[in-house]
This record gives sequence, C-alpha cells and structure tokens, in this order.
Amino acid sequence: MADGQSEKLYVLVTGANSGLGFSICCRLIDEFLQMRPQSQSLVLILTTRDREKADDTVHRLRQHLFKHCRRAERTIPGVSMLLQRRIHFESETLDLTSLISVQLLARRLLDTVPRLDALVLNAGIGGWTAINWPLAIYLTVTDLFDATTYPIYKIAKTGWLAKRQLPSKAGAEGAEFSSPVDEPRLGQIFCANVFGHYLLAHYLVPTLSRGAQSGTGGRIIWISSIEGGLASLLSRSDIMGLASKTPYESSKRLTDILALTYDLPSTAPWVDRFLAMPTRPPAQPNAKAGSDPSGSTSRPKVYVAHPGICFTAIMPIPWILQMCQLLVFYFVRLLGSVWHVVDSYSGATAPVWLILTPQTRLDEIERKGGKGKWGSGCDRWGRNKVLRSEVEHYGIGGIVGQEIPPESAGKHSKPLTEEDKGLFEEEGRECWKQMEEMRELWERKLEEALGERVVG
Repeated sequence: MADGQSEKLYVLVTGANSGLGFSICCRLIDEFLQMRPQSQSLVLILTTRDREKADDTVHRLRQHLFKHCRRAERTIPGVSMLLQRRIHFESETLDLTSLISVQLLARRLLDTVPRLDALVLNAGIGGWTAINWPLAIYLTVTDLFDATTYPIYKIAKTGWLAKRQLPSKAGAEGAEFSSPVDEPRLGQIFCANVFGHYLLAHYLVPTLSRGAQSGTGGRIIWISSIEGGLASLLSRSDIMGLASKTPYESSKRLTDILALTYDLPSTAPWVDRFLAMPTRPPAQPNAKAGSDPSGSTSRPKVYVAHPGICFTAIMPIPWILQMCQLLVFYFVRLLGSVWHVVDSYSGATAPVWLILTPQTRLDEIERKGGKGKWGSGCDRWGRNKVLRSEVEHYGIGGIVGQEIPPESAGKHSKPLTEEDKGLFEEEGRECWKQMEEMRELWERKLEEALGERVVG
C-alpha cells in the first residue's frame, strides 16, 4: 500500500451505542488488532441518535481498547501504545426515522470521508409491546428449540407510522415540520430497520465504490435476524409491514431479499438505479485528502448477516424474566442449538467476519456455495463459528438441489427447487422495484418541501 489513506480501514456501524452494534465495534477492534499488520489502522465511524450517546459510546469503546491493550502488554511489553495508535474513533448522529437526518449525515460523510470499506447497517427497533404468555409457555413446554429460535409469541404494534418527514421550505436545518395532506405514509419500523439504511447506502455509494488498492469496492453489510428466513413474514403488497402483526420480522425478511437478490439479472434495472452515484454538494471545503472522486471505482458488494440468538435488551420484559431467558438460552445451547450464542459479543462473529475477511476469500466461498446469509453460531460450549443460515425459498446458497446441513436448517427446511428459486427471484425483483420507486418519490417530496436537494 503506497499511501496513508490505503493503510486505513474505514468502517461505519449504525446503532453502535448498545447491544449488537456496540459489540460489533468491540469485536472489530479486537480482531483487527490481532489479524491485520501493524502498518494498518482502523477508522471506526459510529452513529447514535444524539451527541450524548455518541460521546458515551466513544468513551466505552476507548475503555474496551485500553483493556485489550493492557492484556497485550502482559505478553509483549511496550506494545500498548502502538496498538492504541492504530484505532481511531469518529462519531456521528443519525435518526433513521428522519429521512432528512439520513441525508444530512450522508452529505457530511461525502465531504469528510475518503472512502468506506464497510457499511454495517445494524440499527433498528423491534416495536414489540408485550408477550402472549400463555402461547409462550405452551410453545416452550412443547418445543423448546422452536420456541426460543422463532418466538412467534411476541406482540407488536400494528400500523405504527413514522413521524412527519416533510418540513416547511425554511431549509433542512432547524426547519419546522408541517402536516401536508399529500405526505405518503411511512412505517416506523420499516423506516428505522430498512428504508433509512437503504437511503444511506444509496447516498454513500461514491465512498463505497472507492476501494483502496485491492481493486474492489466497499461492503454493504445488512444485519438481519434468523427469523427473517421465513417466507410468510413479508407481503409484496405491504413491504412496509403496516398491516403485519410481525413488522420487525417482516423488515428482516425484506432485508434478506434485498441482499440475496442484489446480483441477479432480474433485479439489475433497479439495482443499477440504486447504485447510480448521487452528486456531491458543490462546496467541499472540509474534504479530506484522498477523497478525489475521479479515482478508480468499483461496484460495492452486498452481504447479509445475523447474530444468531443473543441476549439483548430489545425485548421489553422485566429483569427477572430476562435472567430466566438467559438461563434458557444456555440450556438450549447445551442441548445442541448452534444458534444460541447467548451474548452479543458472540453475536458479532459473523458481521465482523464479513468486514475483515479478504475479498478473494469471500468470493471463493460464494463461488463454490452460492451467495449466503451468514449467521453467528457456536458449539454447545460457546465456541464461536460462522455458518450459512437457511432462507425459505432460497436455501443456503440459492443453488437448486443444494443439500442443507442440519446445523444450517431453518424452520421449514428442504432443498431448493426451481419453483421456489423462481418465486424468490420474482419477489426480489418486485421488492427492489418498490424500494427504488419509494426512494425516488421521497427524494422528490423532500426536494420540493426544502427548495433544495440536500444530497443525491
């Protein structure tokens, strides 16, 4: 690598202040320092909803880095200072339920970041309000594995709309929000989990297309869930999940479809529109060295990962029940479940693997076994590993007749047929079409309301 910029790995993680997002940052720091040569450094860009959370997150990540360095110091005296200099933190605020917030962040990053090697789309909300306890108890007693892997007893708010998006024409910054009659409906969970991320990735295509010296673009890594593999969760007539009783799971099914059909010829007309490079704002006084848009560009790669089953605070249940849930997870893992990784640091295994694995290695794996949904798994003693995860109507690699190993099998496991493959590809084409139409609609609406184009 010839220059300082190519010696750096730029990674952006959304929703980094807690749970899986924070653990992805911690594990990335640990594995980067262990795997990458001393000449390379990591620039970790994390997003949170406000500045207070951002400052607190950076503080806790610095503490984690210090602990890592202190452990290394016991083995190699004097190495601590060298390791600390290899990790750099940058923080940004982002509200994924505000499309203007997404646009403003994209504009800042286009002005200040020379490139992105990985964009980890992790942030999101569950939207659950309660648990159907009689059903939960019955399923736990009759089928413990299924009940703790596919918890269909969660109760979610239906038809939850995002806040108003269209402001007055006073400008994007500090504008008062009106209530226009013609504002399209936008689902809250859909916006937070999928659409906000979709827009952010679209706007950041220029930075993702500008690789270092590897000749490859950056990686867009969608964070899904194991439940997203079920076909019944998403209706093509309601991709926002407004009528769904499982809007979170619906959003994760949509995530799987978008990621796994990204490279198909049938989705190319819509994917090409998504990848069309947005124009940068004319004034870039703060642009960093190495951000010349005339440099070589490559198409970004898209991957999807899930954390297995890990314990986080995303479910609204009392702490005593959380402790019971934790014990059940350990018990199910001892019985042989490969997906109950239990803690979020273990849940970060697959996402971090996708960030750090050399592109040639990933290409080789997917050339042999097809494009996969990569899950964080473990053995009964908690030793982490990365596994392919079955997606209904897609299998584990999108290859007809491909056998599915027992450890990768989903709820309705069966080898992929030509009919199912055709259904999945058609679903992918329709979802990409609707997402692009929705993106273009909202961009027009925002530009009309603001009197300017913020980005794109």
